[in-house]
Amino acid sequence: MDIELTEHERGAKPESLDVEQRDGLAVGVPRLEIAPAQGEEGKYHLTPGSVVGAFQIGDLSVAIRPKVGIQKLIFLACYSMGAFELHEGERHYFEDAETLPDAMSLSLVAAARKAFEQGLLHDYRTKEEALHTVRGRIRVADQIRRRFDFPFPIEVRYDEYTEDVLENRLVRAAAWQLGRMRLRSQKARDGLREIATRLGNVSLVEFAPHDVPEVIFHRLNMRYREVVMLSQLVLRRRLFESGGGTIPAPGFHMDMNVVFQQFITQALREALDVSDQTLLSDVRLPRRIWLDEEHGNRGRIQLKPDLTWWDGSRYTFVGDVKYKHVDNEVRNADLYQLLAYTTALDLPGGLLIYAKGERQPGSYMIPNAGKHLEIAVVDLAGDVEELLHRVDELAKRVQRIRDAYRLRLAA
Repeated sequence: MDIELTEHERGAKPESLDVEQRDGLAVGVPRLEIAPAQGEEGKYHLTPGSVVGAFQIGDLSVAIRPKVGIQKLIFLACYSMGAFELHEGERHYFEDAETLPDAMSLSLVAAARKAFEQGLLHDYRTKEEALHTVRGRIRVADQIRRRFDFPFPIEVRYDEYTEDVLENRLVRAAAWQLGRMRLRSQKARDGLREIATRLGNVSLVEFAPHDVPEVIFHRLNMRYREVVMLSQLVLRRRLFESGGGTIPAPGFHMDMNVVFQQFITQALREALDVSDQTLLSDVRLPRRIWLDEEHGNRGRIQLKPDLTWWDGSRYTFVGDVKYKHVDNEVRNADLYQLLAYTTALDLPGGLLIYAKGERQPGSYMIPNAGKHLEIAVVDLAGDVEELLHRVDELAKRVQRIRDAYRLRLAA
């Protein structure tokens, strides 16, 4: 049974679900609202939140589409990882696909073929084995400890030139994980099998989503950059045993809130030409921020602004990123949150960044607090070049807010 949904939209009709399917969806699909249909036994209205992707629970397959489109979503996610340079906006990376896993599979296959054109990446790896012939160096201590009275086998250590390296392992693991999904594209399934065959001598490693290793790129492995970053994206966004392992729910998902925030952060760094040590996200704060304090000590209300700009040890800008549609008026809760950030950091103002709006909202002056809260919108519609141009305009605004604060400090 297949269910098709769109983020933040109630399904077109109520779905017939048995108890196991209903409970499986409640546990296995993040931020999915399940409401009984009035007057209908065993039928439920499904309303996704910000999480998009594909989920499998028994014989039930759920696809949640992003409003921005699958191709735009993959671009945003990959750009936020640094997988695409600014001048590469005109290239077409993705093919049309019905679901997010299909699109990721087709993208991975295309990137792998490009990376493998010059042959598989090889490198030297140190191996320790017990052999009947001497290769490399004899591990004398291990030989004596393990085989004191026996000359063979011999404990040795040697360097082997092999294709079983981290870059290839990441690609094979990503292809294997996507292959576990219920893909609708035959082209995607064939392409993943092609990768598995090509990497048949590479170890299959199951990386934990929060423990996917980084790869340092250099002259010898730079041709693998795109396929490795796509592989890391797949491995970090996968879902498997949900509900403590009681409900098998293989899937691939992205949270649009996180994707939008990460994209804005990385794109602003590019536009402002600053590093991740200068313009920081909420996951990279060098120290904790507290709104309150007790007798000179840290308090109990901890804050994590989405965007902060550091000049040495001083904050010179704060911003908050919302994957929301802002109408003519901004939600009070969002303004309260930004006001708390500016108060805790002792800044004269800050910037709220929304994903879409009917018009460009202005700003709010909070007289008793002396704070100036500005509003910006970065519409995700249109092509990549238009989107990056909007980020350039946003970067100029961030720079103006920061420069105004620095001039105030100098005065």
